[in-house]
Amino acid sequence: MAVSRSIIPDPIARQPWGMLIPLLLLVAFGAAVLFSAAGGSWDPYASSHVLRFGVFLLMAAVIASLPRQFVRLMTYPAYVVILLMLGAVEVMGAVRGGAQRWLDLGFMELQPSELMKPVIVVTLAMFYSSLPAGLTTSWRALFIPAALIALPVGFVLLQPDLGTSLAIVFGGGVVMLLAGLPLRWFVAGGVAALAAAPLVFFFGLQEYQQRRILTMFEPEADALGDGYHIAQSKIAIGSGGIFGKGFNNGSQSHLQYLPEPHTDFVFATMAEEWGLVGGLFVIGVFVIILRWGLNVARRSQDRFGSLIAGGMTATIFFYIAVNLMMVMGMAPVVGIPLPFMSHGGSSMLTNMICIGALMMVNRWNRDTPRSGLAD
Repeated sequence: MAVSRSIIPDPIARQPWGMLIPLLLLVAFGAAVLFSAAGGSWDPYASSHVLRFGVFLLMAAVIASLPRQFVRLMTYPAYVVILLMLGAVEVMGAVRGGAQRWLDLGFMELQPSELMKPVIVVTLAMFYSSLPAGLTTSWRALFIPAALIALPVGFVLLQPDLGTSLAIVFGGGVVMLLAGLPLRWFVAGGVAALAAAPLVFFFGLQEYQQRRILTMFEPEADALGDGYHIAQSKIAIGSGGIFGKGFNNGSQSHLQYLPEPHTDFVFATMAEEWGLVGGLFVIGVFVIILRWGLNVARRSQDRFGSLIAGGMTATIFFYIAVNLMMVMGMAPVVGIPLPFMSHGGSSMLTNMICIGALMMVNRWNRDTPRSGLAD
């Protein structure tokens, strides 16, 4: 061991390879699935997928190098800037597919709501790390963070983007739970949400969103309409069996029966060709990544780092859980891509920010002896 450490440069040896190697394998597997989804071509999906991951991996390395005091200093300004960008989307945002979610920066189109997912985690971690322990059960511990969540969610719902809104709420809610707020508050909030669900369904959701929820319960009732996505996804997954039909031999995606085979339903594309074995590999890698993130949170030497790591892990988990339930017909189709496999820059950006933040907290843990959870 001593010889190997002397041969390998210390900055390389100190990286969390137990997480990075499975992640690299997952991205490579995703590129193979996207190659097949394009009919056996690297363009337009697989090549850009690998390129984006390379760029965002460098970005994650930069995030991982940030010192704790710099992150604390920039947290609230970053939240305000992205909130202003969300407001700008409503005024001058680019419209695609009937949704107004993007800012055209000339060299790229940016979706500010994606940036808010990790930023809300760091913002609430900053708030609770600065809050005296005795005030954790006070009104300040509940209403100020709730307002910090509600402001961006309000803008995102106007776009409209229900999936991203839920992701922001979930990430923020997990940080609030980990911060030690009384469990009864969450139970009361859950009961209130259930009571308000009928009102939200009939008066808060648009017609297409209502149809997506109803279709989840009985997709076969409109198999050629609103239930088409889920029905074809189930067919693709089921037809793969244990070992799949073989690489580049998927009929559902190649014959264009499966909608969005390279984005939201990439897991169905994979399962048809690689079967149960491929699905277990993908889920196994996700388990490794999530377990590593939870370990980073547990080993954190202060409240700020612990809450960041817990919230970032929860954000990645939200993407994974919702996408997998969606493609299996257990959740409405809400446009949540599968991390590190789906083609799309916005999703890759968000999840690699989360990975970079986890690597950052992991470095803090390594460089600073554990001294409790007080800042």
